[in-house]
Amino acid sequence: MTSLPPESPKTFADLRSLLRNLPPAAETCAAAARARQAELTKPAGSLGRLEEIAEFLARWQGRDRPALDRALVLIFAGNHGIVAQGVSAYPASVTQAMVDNFAAGGAAINQICKTFALDLKVVPLDLATATEDFTQAPAMDEATTVAYFARGMASLPADADLVAIGEMGIGNTTSAAAVYAALYGGVAAYWAGRGTGLDDAGLARKIAAIEAALARHAAHLSEPLDVLRRFGGREIAAMAGTMVAARRAGIPVLLDGYVACAAAAVLHAQNPELIAHCLAGHKSVEGAHADVLARLGKKPLLELGMRLGEASGAALAAGLVKAALACHNGMATFAEAQVAEKSGDGRA
Repeated sequence: MTSLPPESPKTFADLRSLLRNLPPAAETCAAAARARQAELTKPAGSLGRLEEIAEFLARWQGRDRPALDRALVLIFAGNHGIVAQGVSAYPASVTQAMVDNFAAGGAAINQICKTFALDLKVVPLDLATATEDFTQAPAMDEATTVAYFARGMASLPADADLVAIGEMGIGNTTSAAAVYAALYGGVAAYWAGRGTGLDDAGLARKIAAIEAALARHAAHLSEPLDVLRRFGGREIAAMAGTMVAARRAGIPVLLDGYVACAAAAVLHAQNPELIAHCLAGHKSVEGAHADVLARLGKKPLLELGMRLGEASGAALAAGLVKAALACHNGMATFAEAQVAEKSGDGRA
């Protein structure tokens, strides 16, 4: 594992330097996991993606026998100035109300975490103040963007061995859609979904806001980190920071839905290797998430028609990851169980 640098990044130049120094994948550990799969009491490949997951954990934890002693769900919450454009069915005050609901144990994510014995950490990011309305100005300046990126890095506990990353923030699907449009091109209507349940008029306002923002910032969208500061939010910057911290610390990541993948998309545009240690927890029905996942090279573990956010899809996928690891570590080998292996002449 590689520790974080003693000094937090302060500028985009610092951040670019940090992003260039990536620890390699532990391919010898992945090979050991793959060899163990071949010895377990089952036909080769019969557990499908569960076998891939176990190998993935070994590769990115750097352990021949991966472990999940502390699987963590990490949620960042932030408010967005773009809400002033009428892009959400709910007011910005709901962000704080939902953070309170998380603390009280009343949200969907609380129930999922209880079911799968996942730790839950919620990090509110200065909810009393929203980012700027990005139809009028960049959402954040450079120093602010880097500060919240660093906040995300610092929020990851060193003893986690898997982190499912998600968010809460009224207006943040508009932010995510603008990020995707800036990175990938295409019309705003393609990337904009109904978010919190917008009616047709609300969706039209959302599309118009993204179009206006793209026009205003058109001359400044060649650099992924600049896309993040102009259209992103504090929680999107923090999620990106957590992903980088996890890569440096040898902690595999489960991505949640449309907004969490916007953070991953910024990193991927900077360098695809920055998210090699990430799995897509699920495919959201928000916006063009299937397209985003294809561009990121991620095949989702689950497809349940969800669009809640709050790391709910990633947390459900963490239960699947736990099951994959239990099979990998707990199953007997053919030798241990004294079960005959496949005959050499091709007969089962």
